[in-house]
Amino acid sequence: MGGIVIIDYDRGNLRSVQKGFERMGHQAKVSRSPQDIADASHVVLPGVGAFADCMDNLERFELIDPVLAAIASGKPFLGICLGLQLLFTESEEFGHRKGLNIIPGKVQPFPKDMVHEGERLKVPHMGWNRLHMARRGPVFDHLDEGAYAYFVHSYHVVPEELEVVATTSQYGILFVSSIWKDNIVACQFHPEKSDKVGLEMLKNFAEWKI
Repeated sequence: MGGIVIIDYDRGNLRSVQKGFERMGHQAKVSRSPQDIADASHVVLPGVGAFADCMDNLERFELIDPVLAAIASGKPFLGICLGLQLLFTESEEFGHRKGLNIIPGKVQPFPKDMVHEGERLKVPHMGWNRLHMARRGPVFDHLDEGAYAYFVHSYHVVPEELEVVATTSQYGILFVSSIWKDNIVACQFHPEKSDKVGLEMLKNFAEWKI
């Protein structure tokens, strides 16, 4: 197998994710080659920006089928930020846009006029926030309850099946900050920007055997 492949579709912090794996002693290749993705032992789908733009680019580079095939193969698959949201049925960002429909559910905006301790909360949610463990999947092994991770997002996922929820976080509302289902782990936060907690997650993912 071809090791870790980070999918390049012009919408992600590719080098930052790659460097995160390298810091933990694991090489990762950035590629948009369907063959590289098929040969990979582990696949990472990052993403930043708007949901529709990410879906458009996956289509433009003919990467939707390779992504779906990688997930169906059972190999470890990691979604980061928009890479989490794209796995869902649809997003409400700038209208309705269909996603990959791997995880039943929607991507919704944070409510308007959220308030905490008398102060209005800004959107996007940007900065450090705690992770509350709902289910300790293999990627979250050795992480403390309440560990901090780094977020930048205006939308959050709402899965139909609560069984997929791995962690939740609080920002005006309680929202799902990561999911785990079979060979898929995906997080709303950025592990590559989350210091020791995030690097430990990347290490756990790289060493995940299925």
